[in-house]
Amino acid sequence: MNNRIKDNDHQIDKAAVWVAEGQSSQRDMLASLQTLKMTTDIPFTVIASHRQDRPEIFEFADKVYYEPTGKIDHRDFQAASEIAIPRWQFVLDHAKKNNVKVLLTGRNGTDYEAQRDQFSAAGIRLLTGATSVSALESINDKFAFMQQCHAHAIPVAECWRFDNIDELNALLAEHDHQPLCVKPVIGIFAQGFWRLDTGMDDSERSHWDSFEHLYFTEDKKISTEQFINAYTSSKMIQEQPIPMLLMPYLSGQEYSIDVVCEYGEVLAAITRYKTGKIQHIGYDKTVMDVVKPLIKAFGCDGIISVQTKADDNGQHRVLEINSRPAGGIGYTTHSGVDLTQVGFAYWLGLIDKPNLNDIAEQIIPCQVRSIMTSVKIGEESAH
Repeated sequence: MNNRIKDNDHQIDKAAVWVAEGQSSQRDMLASLQTLKMTTDIPFTVIASHRQDRPEIFEFADKVYYEPTGKIDHRDFQAASEIAIPRWQFVLDHAKKNNVKVLLTGRNGTDYEAQRDQFSAAGIRLLTGATSVSALESINDKFAFMQQCHAHAIPVAECWRFDNIDELNALLAEHDHQPLCVKPVIGIFAQGFWRLDTGMDDSERSHWDSFEHLYFTEDKKISTEQFINAYTSSKMIQEQPIPMLLMPYLSGQEYSIDVVCEYGEVLAAITRYKTGKIQHIGYDKTVMDVVKPLIKAFGCDGIISVQTKADDNGQHRVLEINSRPAGGIGYTTHSGVDLTQVGFAYWLGLIDKPNLNDIAEQIIPCQVRSIMTSVKIGEESAH
């Protein structure tokens, strides 16, 4: 947008929404909000913030702020005194000046959540993914999360925590009769996830040769022996232990569910599953029958994502909640229901409270393929 403002602190009457730094969805959400602006008679300002200079994100914002990084460099537009304050305080101060009514926090939700009362006092609808620090901590800790799911009788993948090689070996001795996988207690983007070759006969295990997991890394497969060797000899693990989970590997279809929710109630949702490079967008009621009580149990609030996977019997089991929008939130636009617009239009008071059943009827199932594109972000000086 050509009329983008870098920073202007004068008080404005027009309401504003703020999308703070996220993982991978910020640009698509801002684009959806710009489209929403064009379809409403009530104008509002779209604000974006990030720690880094991200022109490809900022081009969809009316106004941009650079979040505190704890240090000053050539990309920072704020004064040193502003850089030194906590991120939440910086955002709150500027949100007040800009008449922000809705703030989606993205990747730093816990820091903001601890200050919810201050944002509420300023008339700002804070969206962190939940409404308490303890809930966010339970969501982010996959072991605590799965224990809480069990307590609420929510179908969830089983898991066992290990913090060292002795605990891992003891767990393997008890459970290696079945297909297993490992992943860190805290992590995103499948970082640290590996399938093990347990529960197989010798002929099946022979297909997992010693080079395969290095060559076909997207398969996320490794022999148990190689994983144990790497884990035992890892200097990284020795210097900074990483709590891990050993889990049964579920063989069924995995789903990602994008959810607009409020205080534990699902207002709108779209289910997605992937085959090869194709995303299948729609609304699967059997998946949602698992998701709805999950959202209620954790009091989820905002725009979040849930991952589920079916077991050998076809039972959908919860893998995790991400307390922020998924990178695929933009895919929902192709279904006829843009979840970013639904959520923000409601929280801005532009539409009545969404009804899940009504939203589900509006969804047009479709297939989506993501493509790679490029955006010019600047020019290099001649050398």
